[in-house]
Amino acid sequence: MKTNEELQKDVQDAIKWEPLLNAAEIGVIAKDGIITLTGIVDIYAKKLEAEIAAKNVAGVKAVVENIEIKFSSSWNKSDADIANEVLATLKSSWAIPSEKLKVKVEDGWITLEGELGWNYQKEVAESSINHLNGVKGITNNIKIKPESHDMVEQIDIEKAFARNWTLGSQDIKVKAVGHNVRLTGTVNSWHQKDEAGKIAWLTSGIDTVDNELVVEYDYSHTDYKNN
Repeated sequence: MKTNEELQKDVQDAIKWEPLLNAAEIGVIAKDGIITLTGIVDIYAKKLEAEIAAKNVAGVKAVVENIEIKFSSSWNKSDADIANEVLATLKSSWAIPSEKLKVKVEDGWITLEGELGWNYQKEVAESSINHLNGVKGITNNIKIKPESHDMVEQIDIEKAFARNWTLGSQDIKVKAVGHNVRLTGTVNSWHQKDEAGKIAWLTSGIDTVDNELVVEYDYSHTDYKNN
């Protein structure tokens, strides 16, 4: 059981551990499992890294991300320049059939659209461009159209959870209908919820995963003043 102050310290330490991040740039507030991140960074990838670091800390139920991006004058780019870099980056990735994707850039915000056969390709498409200079955010609207037409086997996902040392003891219920999987129940951390979703997506034939797992964690309600 953690106090708010202990959870805040754990998240701050997790952020310090990430080589991309400067802990002085990012403020952390903890309240009953909800982490609020504030501050100013110079690239979009730092926002993502801070959010991921916070979510991976035991006891974090949700993250409110209020980090701003302010580019140096030398990093300002036109939307056309950003679009050309995004297209070139996607084309260079062996994992992504870039011809199936469409890219839109508006005021530094990238929108990805199209259809891919696997969710990992969707994730690679986003992760490969989040470090580009000038990017303010990414909306990933890529849809998954599975290459396999077989129905999803619920028992396969349940066995995969049982094999995973972080999830084997968790209260996770799986319901597979057609090409959709729905996850319900409780886990102890956001990391476990994210891990369950990733494992489910690895199943052949899936086009949607509804991850409705609830993060439950007990807190000591000790009052403190945030620095």
